[in-house]
Amino acid sequence: MEKSVYYIDCILPVPLNQYFTYRISEKIADKAKVGCRVIVQFGNRKYYTAIIIRIHTNKPEYETKETETLLDDEPVVSLHSFSFWEWMAAYYCCPVGDVMNAALPAGLKLESHTSVHVNYDWIENERLSGIEESVFLFLQGQEHATIQQINSLTKKTNAYSIIQSLLKKDAIRIEEKVEEKYQPKLVPYLKISPTLVNENDFDTAFENLKKAKKQLNMMMLLINELHHFSSQPKEMILKKEFMLKGHFSEGTLKNLIDKKYIEVVAVETSRINAHQQQTQKLPQLSQTQEEALNLIYQEFISKNVVLLHGVTASGKTEIYIRMIADQLRAGKQVLYLLPEIALTSQIIDRLNAVFGEKAGIYHSKFNDAERVEIWNNVLHFDKDENTNCQLILGARSSIFLPFENLGLIIVDEENETSYKQFDPSPRYNARDSAVMLGHFHGAKIIMGTATPSFDTFYNVQSGKYGYVHINKRYYDVAQPEIVIADISDAIKRRQMKSLFTPILLNEISAALKNEEQIIIFQNRRGFSPYIQCRSCGWIPMCKHCDVSLTYHKLQNNLQCHYCGYTVRLPNTCEKCQSTDIQSKGFGTEKIEDELKIFFPNATIERLDHDSTQGKHSHEKILHKFSTGKTNILVGTQMITKGLDFENVRVVGIIDADALLNYPDFRSHERAFQLMLQVSGRAGRKKGRGKVVIQTYQASHPILSHVISGDFNHLFSNTLHERKLFQYPPFFRLVYITVKHKNRDRAQLASQQLTLELKKLENIVVLGPEYPLLARIQQYYQLMIRIKISKSQSPVQIKCNILQAIDKVKHYEQNGSVVFAIDVDPL
Repeated sequence: MEKSVYYIDCILPVPLNQYFTYRISEKIADKAKVGCRVIVQFGNRKYYTAIIIRIHTNKPEYETKETETLLDDEPVVSLHSFSFWEWMAAYYCCPVGDVMNAALPAGLKLESHTSVHVNYDWIENERLSGIEESVFLFLQGQEHATIQQINSLTKKTNAYSIIQSLLKKDAIRIEEKVEEKYQPKLVPYLKISPTLVNENDFDTAFENLKKAKKQLNMMMLLINELHHFSSQPKEMILKKEFMLKGHFSEGTLKNLIDKKYIEVVAVETSRINAHQQQTQKLPQLSQTQEEALNLIYQEFISKNVVLLHGVTASGKTEIYIRMIADQLRAGKQVLYLLPEIALTSQIIDRLNAVFGEKAGIYHSKFNDAERVEIWNNVLHFDKDENTNCQLILGARSSIFLPFENLGLIIVDEENETSYKQFDPSPRYNARDSAVMLGHFHGAKIIMGTATPSFDTFYNVQSGKYGYVHINKRYYDVAQPEIVIADISDAIKRRQMKSLFTPILLNEISAALKNEEQIIIFQNRRGFSPYIQCRSCGWIPMCKHCDVSLTYHKLQNNLQCHYCGYTVRLPNTCEKCQSTDIQSKGFGTEKIEDELKIFFPNATIERLDHDSTQGKHSHEKILHKFSTGKTNILVGTQMITKGLDFENVRVVGIIDADALLNYPDFRSHERAFQLMLQVSGRAGRKKGRGKVVIQTYQASHPILSHVISGDFNHLFSNTLHERKLFQYPPFFRLVYITVKHKNRDRAQLASQQLTLELKKLENIVVLGPEYPLLARIQQYYQLMIRIKISKSQSPVQIKCNILQAIDKVKHYEQNGSVVFAIDVDPL
């Protein structure tokens, strides 16, 4: 009887919108499961990690390659995850390979590395050029070399032509090596050698060690630490801990190992810090919070998503904790989404105090190995055991974790733009994706915020989401007093001192005198946005992007915040050689500097992208502030949401005009949200706080909404304009960015695509046009904006858009043009 030939359909981490079929041996077919990883050859030489999505016996019409290796005995991706990945690929118009790339931790993605080595059987029948001979001689002295090493040797950015020539002459060989990225953490422990069985063995050992006192002392201490002769002996002890305790040297230990009296055992250990077991009771809810919790559960009867609209400091986190406890008791998993990594450190402390090691964190600051461990903990969750990471607290990437029994998703600060992934693909919104993730798991979703996004609130009004409102702060603390400080008036009266109005300086002084804390908000990092020559007006620009370089005083350099290009601060103007160069505008770094001049005795810290590069830098800065070691915290929007500091009395918003005048249809919505959120950091527990908003537009209508906290009025007014001008929530937006390093090629491709898109029905096409930044990272970019009515089904329209892009892509001159699709842009 003829044996069956087995095939697998795989997802590969490549930007192609299809699955790939490979042949597998009968031996692998017996072990392979959907969700396992395999190594497959893609193209002539490249090898990738692929995920099996289907196993079958249907031979495809084309010749298939055989799978190289099966990496897993059990799946590393759950079936729920596949459904979620496919939905995300379809909704956000991207290849499923891009979703896989974003989802899997790097430690689970193996990729081949090209290795070059000498062909020792080569017979020189063709002469080598000088540079080829240099490469050949270099390889003779190496077992193998990478392409990067050869590039470095030849001082070329790409030595491909040299390698290709050597290959044709048969002087070298190339192979692809696949290396496992994730390695378990092994920690050395010490134990008594199994050769020592009874008392006679020990007596003999002690006799032999009489003249080696250090070895004898080490042996005696180890026996004592392990309670070796007691009724309940310990098998082993941590080597590092033992060596420090006895102040022993490695040489002494080596001698005992050589004599076979002690053994070193490598034990696989988690890289994730274990947290204390449950030590605190669940928080006691106020009557208002209890009522809100009951209303949420009532809404969950008929709705899968509920918006918890609670004013700042209303105690939403305590309600979440009660809901989490209910889910954990039922043996369910919980995902707690936060928009900023900075928020996780403060909230995880509160969760650990109640849930102990059941709570885990997942975000991009963790290294690859740590992320793999958390992934595996979530995947192997067992509701019948006391499993770690039953509750996951994380930023947007945590929606990709392989949950098996998800019961609840909490989306805290749901209005935050940080939930949106901008680059690379998939350009997803974690808040919206969480709704679909909950759908696939049958889980409930609670979205919480003090300032709902208009899209979410529209879903409430249309009956799609449930709604619960809390309009009182915890402990009935009054809302902060909001004061508008008119900069133009202060300038006329000559009262401005550097960047600060007299109102703000007086409030800071009073707070410091009363040993209270202050938060200063400015949504721009660096010292100043740009520097300028006062003689000729020259402004240093990035050589890769159409943007001015930002001055960073601490590093004494100019940086591009888009591509990372950095240059030293020039002493003279490049155009006129003048030394009269002045910084313009201000960022968080300059505000920090100026405050140190006005308040030299105060301790001032900064929380922004530049000050939080390290893994635990967020935690360190926030810990110092929460413990009162820092008096004034200056920061970007990292400090505007979710943080709870009981001693903050004053909040200062330095430049409200930058928020109010940003050129975007959502600018007023965003300005209201940011100002109200940062205002909510003041006076949370110890009396009423005060917020000072500095602006040139004291009569701006948004500021009156911020003072009154009137979200409903602002929403009603703005909704009419959105409908009139065909914007969300009434229309869906799809932005297509066309990029190329040649301006003319980018323009031509964007015009060709616009013509194709305008042939489609039921959409409005605007553009192409250059965005605010016409060139980023050497790529010129033009944007095409598409509006789709909510009354139209987006599935077919998106399909038509993709077909139009595919058609234009295949024009001969557009081979290297990049088309980036952003669905529901922010």
